[in-house]
Amino acid sequence: MLSSAEMDTDRRATKPPNTCNTRRISVTSRSYGFVGLGNMGLPMARRLLEAGYSLSVFDTRRDVAETLVADGATVAESLSDLGRNADVVFMSLPTPDAVKAVCLSPGGLREAERAEVIVDLSTTGPRVATEVAQVLSDAGKTWIDCPVSGGVAGARKGTLTLMVSGDAGWIETLAPVIACFGKQFVVGTEAGSGHSMKIINNLMSSAALAVTSECLVLGRKLGLEPETMLEVLNSGSGRNSATTDKIPNFVLPGSFDFGFAIALSSKDARLCLEEGDRMGVPMIVGNAVRQLMNIARDSLGPDADMTEVIRVVEGWAGAEVRGKDVAQKAAE
Repeated sequence: MLSSAEMDTDRRATKPPNTCNTRRISVTSRSYGFVGLGNMGLPMARRLLEAGYSLSVFDTRRDVAETLVADGATVAESLSDLGRNADVVFMSLPTPDAVKAVCLSPGGLREAERAEVIVDLSTTGPRVATEVAQVLSDAGKTWIDCPVSGGVAGARKGTLTLMVSGDAGWIETLAPVIACFGKQFVVGTEAGSGHSMKIINNLMSSAALAVTSECLVLGRKLGLEPETMLEVLNSGSGRNSATTDKIPNFVLPGSFDFGFAIALSSKDARLCLEEGDRMGVPMIVGNAVRQLMNIARDSLGPDADMTEVIRVVEGWAGAEVRGKDVAQKAAE
């Protein structure tokens, strides 16, 4: 028999992601907008279109926005244009400053004639989310936290984890739409709560990648094979998101195309550490993780993939963690 806590957790999760493709309710009568068609935003917008939702899209790169026309999207000429044609606007933007600009700048969503709900899929951080939510509320609009985790592959497949907070009525209303992206967990009713959860998640993810990178490089120096190390780690207590996904899929093949820039990893770590300082919580390990991410960003460039953090450790140690096939080709 489930405990009351387990029952509450079960109720907070929506139905599986493919719900949006099999059941249509009143939300289909609304028009939707999507701002920000980057590595995450583009596949997420496409999932809404595949589900049959009416979607207007906007990105500063018009050529990217136009790739969705064949899927049924309408390309907005500006934020104002999108705001005239959408009842609910989703945002997937790279930085808190970008979120503020889209929402609060002249011609932004605060001034939109129609948009009544703004759903933030970005990693904005709780302070900026709270600030923007208040300004939008004063303008008669509703803000919903909805940051995501799961990477580009999860965005394409609709298997993301979504950390939602805000107005309970709107969250319930939009649940079938949000289900197109993945599994929804309602973490609070206040603006910023979802983003608090997200920055905690992202720092932990980066920490797992950082320590796994160091340990696997050490293992190579000690003569251990990467595939063997991962097999053992994934059967034992060292198992984490880096050993199960990032290292085998993006590091061993040498592709480094997980799809999340190292500069964004550094930014997310900063947001979490700032909250730690604000709340008086020491973040000793977190600060070390951020330092390594900053070194990788400065060494490899801000657009380098986050999985390339291991290349910094490899350079220091003089050992490389690659799959047998990749290593053999390099030797040839």
